Amino acid sequence: MNAHIITIGDEILIGQTLNTNAAYIGSRLIELSIDITKTSVVGDKETQILNEFKECFHNNDLVIVTGGLGPTHDDITLNCVVKFFNTELVLNEDVLKDVKTIFTKRGRQLTKLNESQALVPKIADVIRNKLGTAPGIWIEKNNKIFVVMPGVPFEMQEMMSSYVMPNLKEKLGQQEFVTKRLILQTTGIPESFLFERLGSMDELLNGAEMAFLPSQFGVKLRITVKDKSEDAVNNRLTEIEQKIRNKVGRFVFAKGEETLEEVVGRLLKERELSISLAESCTGGNIANLLTNISGSSNYLERGVVCYSNGSKVEMLQVNEDVLQKYGAVSSEVALQMSKGIKSISGTDIGLSITGILGPTGATPGKPVGLVYISLCDIKTSIVKKFLFGEDRLLNKQRATQAALDMIRKHILGIQQDD
Repeated sequence: MNAHIITIGDEILIGQTLNTNAAYIGSRLIELSIDITKTSVVGDKETQILNEFKECFHNNDLVIVTGGLGPTHDDITLNCVVKFFNTELVLNEDVLKDVKTIFTKRGRQLTKLNESQALVPKIADVIRNKLGTAPGIWIEKNNKIFVVMPGVPFEMQEMMSSYVMPNLKEKLGQQEFVTKRLILQTTGIPESFLFERLGSMDELLNGAEMAFLPSQFGVKLRITVKDKSEDAVNNRLTEIEQKIRNKVGRFVFAKGEETLEEVVGRLLKERELSISLAESCTGGNIANLLTNISGSSNYLERGVVCYSNGSKVEMLQVNEDVLQKYGAVSSEVALQMSKGIKSISGTDIGLSITGILGPTGATPGKPVGLVYISLCDIKTSIVKKFLFGEDRLLNKQRATQAALDMIRKHILGIQQDD
């Protein structure tokens, strides 16, 4: 089965909103070994939408559309579907009930405009929306499938999981080959270095495929294996994963889509360790990510933002003479910061970070992107020096990632030096 993914909306077309829907749908279709021939973005113009429908439906077995299902004048996807399939809109009582329930829960008055969202194409099966008001639709014609879902990401994702994926799996039935993908996430090593350490790709993969997916947070390795049985696929994936871990295991922080902050939180919780943070240049970003995880109160005791020199002295007991001699961005001050936060909070681990994120603030010998991160516990104290780039926000993200990875390695007993 081949597929085309269409995203509708002027906001996507002009770059005002990122097209995360197409990426998500693509990743889910790959799970079923569906070949994605193309993804496209179309603005809120009827002629463009109808032309795209015509081309895509003619050339593919499956078309998945998101966006343009709202109640306002610029949401025209449903009317385009009606014209394309030469059908009509009818009231669906189940959808109307769903819409009324949502408005009641939110304490809002239902309007005629919102009631119109219960209108669906007569020839369609309804995909009920558990998280919003606009339903999705599933149409089968000429042995092809045409699916339309809301553009709101979390609504679309729920429909993909609860309705679209199970129905597609049933339609596909038993396939000759099984295809599976494994994601290994790495951080702290550039893509080129990672490639070199892995060595011969032919020897490593033995017929499988691997993609390097770099970002500011690290490099994802996506391994794809196709074989005649699920057991054979799983065995090959396990073998490749073990080879990769033997070569670069210290840089692999997660299997699948688990984030580094989730990994760190899980490790702290499993080992029953507490941590406190003293952040200067990252402005609380490390604490922000850790507290995104439910249950973080079990291990994060406190996080303080000590941006000024005075706050470092007053809150963390950093020695003023050390500050004067070495400057706020130094290994000496970073060490005193981590020890200070650990001392005043009484936690198992204290972590600090100080740096020059730019674009201003550089001094002779201390360029933009210079960051020091210190970690201490009852037995050891370490400080690491990092040199990032010149973009302030990227530096903030990279410094945060580096700090989280230091915590991970410390808990697991992995050597900190590259």
